[in-house]
Amino acid sequence: MADKLLIVMVNTDPTNPSELGAPFFQATVAAAMEYEVEVVMTGRAGELAKKGVAEKLFVQEGSPKSVYEFIKDAAEAGVKFKVCTPTLDLWGDDLIPEIEETVGGAYVISEAMDDDTVTFTY
Repeated sequence: MADKLLIVMVNTDPTNPSELGAPFFQATVAAAMEYEVEVVMTGRAGELAKKGVAEKLFVQEGSPKSVYEFIKDAAEAGVKFKVCTPTLDLWGDDLIPEIEETVGGAYVISEAMDDDTVTFTY
């Protein structure tokens, strides 16, 4: 059985915040279940790694909890956040402190192909 969950956020669009809850919630739950969990943000979803963006987004209208608070909860549970190199070209390098590392495409592919890893994409 796999012991690592890799969540690749590439198709999730920050302009549709209702899409943003599930990946972070599932990452938090998996970490609480003591799985190794990484979230890699890239493409359009990589904008969430930029300071000031996730703080202004809410999964549903009227919610007191921002998307950034979901990210912080996941990080506190042990989720490791990474950003893919092309994201820096798109959105800049002023990143939230939860981003631990910048990785390239080869990293994502090698992790996704590992037999001990299950990969979810959003």
